Amino acid sequence: MGFSRNVFFLGVVSLLTDVSTEMIFTLVPLFLLNVLRVGIPVIGLIEGIAEGTASLLKVLSGWLSDRLGRRKGLTVLGYSVSTLAKPFLYFATTWGAVAAVRFVDRVGKGIRTSPRDALVADSAPPEEMGKSFGLHRGMDTAGAVIGLAVAAMIVYIVQRGGLELTRDAFQTIVLVGIVPAVLAVLVLLFFVRERGKGADSRWVSCPANEQPPGAVQTKKGFDFRFKLFLAIVVVFTLGNSSDAFLILRAHSLDFSVPQILLLFVAFNLVYALAALPAGLVSDRLGRKGVIVVGWSIYALAYLGLAVASAAWHVWLLFALYGLYYGVAEGVSRAFVCDLVPVERRGTAYGLYHTAVGLSLLPASLIAGWLWHLIGPEAPFFFGAAMAGAAMLGFLLLIRE
Repeated sequence: MGFSRNVFFLGVVSLLTDVSTEMIFTLVPLFLLNVLRVGIPVIGLIEGIAEGTASLLKVLSGWLSDRLGRRKGLTVLGYSVSTLAKPFLYFATTWGAVAAVRFVDRVGKGIRTSPRDALVADSAPPEEMGKSFGLHRGMDTAGAVIGLAVAAMIVYIVQRGGLELTRDAFQTIVLVGIVPAVLAVLVLLFFVRERGKGADSRWVSCPANEQPPGAVQTKKGFDFRFKLFLAIVVVFTLGNSSDAFLILRAHSLDFSVPQILLLFVAFNLVYALAALPAGLVSDRLGRKGVIVVGWSIYALAYLGLAVASAAWHVWLLFALYGLYYGVAEGVSRAFVCDLVPVERRGTAYGLYHTAVGLSLLPASLIAGWLWHLIGPEAPFFFGAAMAGAAMLGFLLLIRE
């Protein structure tokens, strides 16, 4: 069975956006470290503030999309804000300017993410929720593969190798990366249709008063299982700091800039290939087991990154980390949909993404200081331990 028009074109939007975002922002930690000579704790602070503070908007935008019964307008606004922020990185000469651009970009993500995820859910039948989110995650990550490959080529051409990123290479990447971001907004405007009151029946997967399978809601608010799941996700995320620390870990093991970008190509390629099969399995066998498998893979990858000493270790562990994302990311979003009523999906996704985003601020601060005070391996040992605690809580406390 195929996918709805909305699910497909929202996937195209995410693909184009990730081409742009991964090209540009994957290299921001190295731009800060190599060009602006910023310390590791400051890089952790920038990443944490960008992800954490902007996440407050995810609740507001999700709630507003529920109240309006409209998702597309907020989604367009969010993608547009991020697109408009990116060109300013070309002119950045201080870490404060980089932090401001990174923050505005994440504000755009905060505005768009919850309405977009709710629009995906609204456009998919309940029995294919995992499949639809799997496709969306897979296309999103395919964009990352393309973007990182293009960035690696640009770096190689502009600076001919070298361990450190140069300003010229970064500025060239920013200019090229703006193009797919603009295309993403245009696709969203012209090819994605609103699902709301009076929408074409082809886009309405179920009536507004129909509960997804297994969803329970009390008169006071969301199902207790949903709240408990959010708490467990917070525990997990406290050990899952910004991927900037993966970049810095590879850099500490003498990977060049093109090699680091190719590491992320491998990571995202595995992610893209695993996302749809994981969603299909979760539709048939349930979400809980798939999420636990994904978190177990994450713990193994982080333990490996803590003790890695050879280049082949890092290549293997980045692929393993991509497998975690492919297995768990889309399925976790589908699990949220299983736990909440249709008319509150936007708010639920806002709460979910905010729980993750706000946790990233202390997570990145903790990782930065653990790295600074103990060593590069410390944040990864901590992340594996937090994943183990989250898995235990998920297995013991949440029924499917």
